[in-house]
Amino acid sequence: MTEILAITRTGDICLTVFLFLVGLVLIIKGGDWFVDSASKIAEMSGVPQFIIGATVVSIGTTLPELITSSIAAGEGNAAIAIGNAVGSVNANIGLIMAVSLLFLPHAFDKKAYLFKGITMILSIVILFLMCLKGYLNAYLSIILLVVFVVFMAENIIVGKKEATKNKLVDNGTNPASVDANGNPAESGNATAESTNTDAASAKKQKTKDIAKSIIFFILGTAFIVGGAQHLVTFGSKLAGYMGVPERIVAITLVAIGTSLPELVTTITSIIKKKHDLSIGNIIGANVIDLCLILPVCAMISGGRLPVEFNSLYIDMPFCIGFTLLAILPAVITKKFSRVQGGVILATYVAYMTVSIVL
Repeated sequence: MTEILAITRTGDICLTVFLFLVGLVLIIKGGDWFVDSASKIAEMSGVPQFIIGATVVSIGTTLPELITSSIAAGEGNAAIAIGNAVGSVNANIGLIMAVSLLFLPHAFDKKAYLFKGITMILSIVILFLMCLKGYLNAYLSIILLVVFVVFMAENIIVGKKEATKNKLVDNGTNPASVDANGNPAESGNATAESTNTDAASAKKQKTKDIAKSIIFFILGTAFIVGGAQHLVTFGSKLAGYMGVPERIVAITLVAIGTSLPELVTTITSIIKKKHDLSIGNIIGANVIDLCLILPVCAMISGGRLPVEFNSLYIDMPFCIGFTLLAILPAVITKKFSRVQGGVILATYVAYMTVSIVL
């Protein structure tokens, strides 16, 4: 009888792990589809590229964390909601940014990073102070939402300036002298008919592209929601089987899992040697995690989101430490160095050790 129970328990654990991993796959693929399709829809609707990059892509890459934490808050799993959001910030800096700096050190661009870095530090300090009573108040968290709005506005303004700066002006082409495909137009009725045909064909193709993007947008959203539900449900079960607090699963498996889009972006940046894409994406994701996700969770949970002792006095202080390690050395030395990356990674290992032991 004991052997049968042991086999049954092992089977349940394996199934739980499998379904948890299914949730990760769904949420990662769904996030990919969501960002791509939303960007295409916005672009085809005439939304400027700099706005798409500053809003749709930024929020889209953190959507897995937002949906996962929101579902957890709605189901009363505050430990997973907070652990995922704060744990994702710690993973983004302590693991992903550290790896990026180890492989791709570069100069510190004060104009590009200083405002974002200060905003990130300010966000976690405000969050920590708000949670000292043992919960996050939805009304007070509006301050974090204001920080989020200011951050996004700055992103849009900077994006617009960059778009204007990099815009290529073709002085040799008269807009009236090209057809729908950008080819030189010829005079005469035959050319007019050809142009009309090309325009109709282009319009038809655009309609098909929009329809396809809408389908993938819906599928992406469904995958993210379904995957997030799997992460919360089976992450909680996994914590029970392992005999560890839900917070541990949240700051490790769930947080790192939902941060995989940032990891993929970082790996791509390392391969293509585009350091701005990697660090900028990480800082942006962190501000959104802290200033959008947790206030939303506080509202969903009825105005008060309970904060565990270890979340308040381990996760958040380490989070403050990570943000300082990510920005201050770079400001002082005017560069992101391998040494800085190594120190951040070592601190992350220490954080994981302390979290598991305590």
